[in-house]
Amino acid sequence: MEFRTVIHPRDGHRFMRHSHKFMLMGSCFSDNVGARLSDAMVDVVVNPFGTVFNPLSMAALLHKLIDGEPVAGIDLFLSNGVWSNYDFHSRFSMASKEAALERMNQSIATAHAHLQACHTLVLTLGTAVVYRRRDTGQVVNNCHKVPQHEFTRRLASVDEITSALTAALDHLHEFNPELRVLFTVSPIRHIADGLEMNSLSKAVLRVAVSNVVRSHKEWVGYFPAFEIVVDDLRDYRFYNADMVHPSDVAIEYIWQTFQATYFDDHSTQAIARCERVTKRLKHRPMSNNPDVVARFNADTQAVIANLKKEYPYIKV
Repeated sequence: MEFRTVIHPRDGHRFMRHSHKFMLMGSCFSDNVGARLSDAMVDVVVNPFGTVFNPLSMAALLHKLIDGEPVAGIDLFLSNGVWSNYDFHSRFSMASKEAALERMNQSIATAHAHLQACHTLVLTLGTAVVYRRRDTGQVVNNCHKVPQHEFTRRLASVDEITSALTAALDHLHEFNPELRVLFTVSPIRHIADGLEMNSLSKAVLRVAVSNVVRSHKEWVGYFPAFEIVVDDLRDYRFYNADMVHPSDVAIEYIWQTFQATYFDDHSTQAIARCERVTKRLKHRPMSNNPDVVARFNADTQAVIANLKKEYPYIKV
């Protein structure tokens, strides 16, 4: 007797390789999966603008990445003692305007070059709620704690999201015809406005994603991260104490499902080996004896050297 409804992703063609280049953009769920790819020594760029929650910002930022459009000084504003940009997460904000500008433009330039040679782009949508500046009409990616009266807030429609994502996908295909795109809807719950609004928001995202996947099915797919947490795991023990973010166990389960769905056997073996070396790199020798520490470090370097011989493309 089955006591779970296990999710089996339907579009898993095992087209991913350990040697491929990846990019992930979206909610902090992208950071979690991106960290797993990084631990596997995959060549991956994660959230070049920082966390992206809403699909309209996602579409706009993809256009900017494709065009390699730099940020100008006029695009920054001073608030709470730091220079920020509405397209970027606060981790890019700095006390020096020049330093913030340089950091943002370096991230765009790096991501632009990476996207041009990228094999797989994973886009994770978090919420259909968008904030728009009253003075310019711009949909912002991050409000940076600017007073709420300076924005209008609303739920984007399915048609609006579908149109924006379709235009971004068409632009992507022109820029990199070999690129495969995977959409996910984040299982992270946005409960500030209540669970009813969270459910409505996720439903809007799911329908819009279904629309764009259906119209670009040759190279665009959907990975059911949201359904895995909600309909497969479906238990509060798979959430953190905030009852909002999935736990490490849930994230690991999703990562294992992702691997089994999209990576071939050779790649999963390479991932396992690289993950073990990453754990070793993060490990601190328990001994304070300098000879023991030196021997551990030498052994680690030897392991890495052997790994690089077998997988010369890895990013340690």
